[in-house]
Amino acid sequence: MFYSELKSKDSKELVGVSSHPNWLVFTNKSSNIHDCPRVITYVNIKLSLLQFFFCRDILSYRDISIVSLFINNNIFLLINIYPDSLQSTLKYLKNTVVDIPNILAIASDFNIRDSFWNPLFPYHSLYSNLLIGITDSLSLGLLYPTNTVPTRYSDNDQSLNLVIDLMFLR
Repeated sequence: MFYSELKSKDSKELVGVSSHPNWLVFTNKSSNIHDCPRVITYVNIKLSLLQFFFCRDILSYRDISIVSLFINNNIFLLINIYPDSLQSTLKYLKNTVVDIPNILAIASDFNIRDSFWNPLFPYHSLYSNLLIGITDSLSLGLLYPTNTVPTRYSDNDQSLNLVIDLMFLR
């Protein structure tokens, strides 16, 4: 079950996963509210012929969701990551991942502001070095969109709109 900090109109905490009949939902389950998962992977049912399965046996970490799919009799992995403010998931991956075969993609709102993927941002982050090191070791490269637009829009005129949603592909 996924726990959130969202509140209903009558100030009751909302608990659970948003669902819709057109989407398959994959997330870790936990009975402990202090160790609940913070990442969910949604797959449109139009892709269900690819036979998606949630993989709990590869990595068991509350902020990583791994879903497998079959393409031409091969298994590929899609990894979705939730990064907290300390980038604990990237640190975990750096210290844990030795070799995960057949990763097709890793995606997330990494919350890493960096000039490497956002030319309008004037600084470089040490966390981006960590992320690039992990994805390089897994033979993944950053996907650059053909039409670069911000993925996070600022609430005020003093801050930049940023690119923080990233995908790395084999």
